[in-house]
Amino acid sequence: MLPQSCPARLPCTYSVSNLSSHYRPILNKTHPINLSSFKQICDQGGLHEGFRSFVSFFKEQSFSLQFSLDEAYSSVLELCSSKKSLSQGKQIHAHMIKSCPLSDSVFLSTKLLFMYGKCGSTDNARKMFDRMRERTIFTWNAMIGACVSNGEPLGALELYKEMRVLGIPLDPYTFPSILKACGTSNNLCCGTEIHGLAIKYGWDSVEFVVNSLVSMYAKCDDLNGARKLFDDIAWKEDTVLWNSIISANSVNGHSLEALGLFREMQNSNVWTNSYTFVSALQACEDSDFEKLGMGIHAAVLKSSHYFDIYVGNALIAMYVRCGRMVDAVRVFNHVEGKDHITYNTMLSGFVQNGMYNEALQLFHDMQGTGKQPDEVSVLNIISASGRLGNLLNGMEVHAYTIKQGLDSNLQIGNTLIDMYARCCSVSFMGYAFERMASKDYISWTTIIAGYAQNNCHVRALELFRKAQMEGVDIDPMMIESIVLVCKGLKSVHLVKEVHGYVVRRGLYDLVLQNAIVNVYGECGHVDYASRMFEMIEFKDIVSWTSMLSCFVHNGLTNEAFELLDLMKEASVEPDAVALMSILAAAGSLSVLNKGKETHGFILRTGFNLSLVRSLVEMYASCGNLLYAYKVYNFIANKDLVLLTSMINAFGMHGHGKEAIELFDRMEGDGLVPDHITFLALLYACSHSGLIDEGKRYFDLMEKVYQLEPWPEHYASYVDLLGRANRLEEAYQFVNSMESKATAEAWCALLGACRVHSNRELGEIVARKLLDMDPENSGNYVLISNLLAASGRWIDVEKVRMRMKGRGLKKAPGCSWIEVGNKVHAFVARDKSHPESLKIHQKLAEITKILEREAGYVAQTKLVLHNVEEEEKVEMLYGHSERIAIAYGLLATPHGTPIRIAKNLRVCSDCHDFSKLVSKFFDRELIVRDANRFHHFKNGLCSCGDFW
Repeated sequence: MLPQSCPARLPCTYSVSNLSSHYRPILNKTHPINLSSFKQICDQGGLHEGFRSFVSFFKEQSFSLQFSLDEAYSSVLELCSSKKSLSQGKQIHAHMIKSCPLSDSVFLSTKLLFMYGKCGSTDNARKMFDRMRERTIFTWNAMIGACVSNGEPLGALELYKEMRVLGIPLDPYTFPSILKACGTSNNLCCGTEIHGLAIKYGWDSVEFVVNSLVSMYAKCDDLNGARKLFDDIAWKEDTVLWNSIISANSVNGHSLEALGLFREMQNSNVWTNSYTFVSALQACEDSDFEKLGMGIHAAVLKSSHYFDIYVGNALIAMYVRCGRMVDAVRVFNHVEGKDHITYNTMLSGFVQNGMYNEALQLFHDMQGTGKQPDEVSVLNIISASGRLGNLLNGMEVHAYTIKQGLDSNLQIGNTLIDMYARCCSVSFMGYAFERMASKDYISWTTIIAGYAQNNCHVRALELFRKAQMEGVDIDPMMIESIVLVCKGLKSVHLVKEVHGYVVRRGLYDLVLQNAIVNVYGECGHVDYASRMFEMIEFKDIVSWTSMLSCFVHNGLTNEAFELLDLMKEASVEPDAVALMSILAAAGSLSVLNKGKETHGFILRTGFNLSLVRSLVEMYASCGNLLYAYKVYNFIANKDLVLLTSMINAFGMHGHGKEAIELFDRMEGDGLVPDHITFLALLYACSHSGLIDEGKRYFDLMEKVYQLEPWPEHYASYVDLLGRANRLEEAYQFVNSMESKATAEAWCALLGACRVHSNRELGEIVARKLLDMDPENSGNYVLISNLLAASGRWIDVEKVRMRMKGRGLKKAPGCSWIEVGNKVHAFVARDKSHPESLKIHQKLAEITKILEREAGYVAQTKLVLHNVEEEEKVEMLYGHSERIAIAYGLLATPHGTPIRIAKNLRVCSDCHDFSKLVSKFFDRELIVRDANRFHHFKNGLCSCGDFW
């Protein structure tokens, strides 16, 4: 409030009465201060010194002349304005009211109004303005300036209109504030009118008026008008003018124009200041402007502005945008008097460039300097904690925000929800959401996404429905989270419901369309995914990749490769994600030629480490271990994931010793193995019969690397013992696990009991397994086979009826082979192939040759069905891998390897059949079954008959 006519003394350190008393000993010793020296003290000194001199001047002067009084008050009010010291300004106002008839002095009233405006007190300035009986153009300019500088541009324009109505003549100093108000409120119409007025008064040639006009046009998004005005000026020697046009282009995203103007300014030898450099550096938007930004940095070094805080901050921001964090840190270290913007720019840079640990360290350094983190600092450190999954650090920052009262900030609240979601702390995430006093649609979107990403699908749906009930704007991003929920629940009904909602509300965007394609594919509805894909008018690479992944996920490899051809026709180059999907498809069905084609494309377009890993896995899955190892050796700096992929490749081909050598070499290189690495190693030991080595590495994982085994590790260890026919030891091990024993471990033991014909133990394990996992069809098949091997057909029928009653079905055996750039699939006794007659004739021919020349006899004991012997023979002869072998011999050139993939374990009879084919038909067979690879050559198998 403004001081009243008889104000009370304000109890402030700088009150006049306090100052008189406090400085009395000093004042008694000082000589009288004249007006000019007092003005000089106010111009040069601090607030403390100025007030002390004011008291001294006031005591020593007789004030016979009003002029001296006006000048004294004017000087001290200007000091308050420059220091934005509102409370001290109010004390001076009170002193003026007490000491002189203020209402008679337009000059002092205007000075007071100006002071209130500069100190951010628009209300007091307006009261002062309204009380003035007489106003000069300076008064109007001060009031308009107060409105503009305090974010009230509409108030400034109202005052301008009032001036025009009252016929008050304008002066050149009126225009900058009014034009700034037009620019801030984006009122181009009013700005153009004022431009016309400036031309009428002949002030369009005044430098600061022209600068304001250029700035106004730029802020109103009329860069053409700003540039035309700039180009019409004959002598462009004013730095502010250049700064205005450079800044205008920079702020509006016209980076090349801004930098071109900066270069032109340099060539014109116009003096540059810190604002020039800041505007030019802001134009360097990304890494495309890296060299230009470094050139500006060089110009800064040659100038006198290198240690300017604003230029330093702009340089850091430029290097951050260009991703040159080393240079950003170097500039940061040289900046003196770092402010919050300096630290926040650096923090943002670290977070944006994935350097989260560095962000945390800088945050601690910032606190060590005594600087209080503000909202921007806290936002950055919460984001860094979330991306690191550092829950403890995130909770500490959360506690800090509560203590400082920052948790009520909407943006901070939203970022806290995201942080807890990334740290998988669902309970704290919900707590942070519930604590928020006000929530926007981002809050709702973030919490729903958090629950969806943490597999709390039902809770995510509940909140989505609550958001609808509360009238929250549902946007495509929120729908994407619900699509993720549908994917997690595998609910096609829910997907269709959400899809219908999207269509009704018109919420379609490309990202959401791609997500719907993806979720239909994940739920196994390829036809819906295809229709959605076809509906997308402007497909991007994600659209194609989503459809590609849909085909791969649902085993439609031919369709995936056909889609790849369509991509090429549409001139769409697959990205890394698409290429990884293609390689996965090639590997899943051992389609080596397609894998090689994709490898060739990658060689032409460029590698990354993820693609190298996918290539290693593809070649290994296609049976070409040599190529997998060559690709692996191509990379100099191997990471743990790549190394694990190679260990797994050795394992699936039965090269356990090579896998162990690679692991030992990895330890020597300082890489620390994780759970996946040990799983691959145990798998390699198991399939190579390296029992002692496998046991040693299982102990190493627990005791040396302190890794708690997963269920998969236990199952692999049981499989290791089971393959060596150490069934009693395996049984004791599973029993000793107690609560840790999982269905996977019991299943591995049951499989070993069947292979080694230990029916007694098998029945014990079978009962345990059905109790633990009654919904797994594979368990019923294992138990059924175990009983069938004992001839217990009544029990077999009971198991099969129980399986049928639960709606479970045995996965049918299926084999794939690549011939003629196409994948051909066969099931047992398949006759659906166009060349089926020729294939079965060829199979009969092969069988007769092997019976005649190799003494081959079908092992009918392996047929676990209660049928006649002759039918058992037919069933064995009709296995899918035999049909695939026959087609391979029929349709591929002599001498080339035949590559086959099968979804189930190869039976012993087919294994013997394949060995004989490789010998008597002189063809290498590479067969991948559910367990491992079999390389059949010259009558032998790489597995050593151990699988």
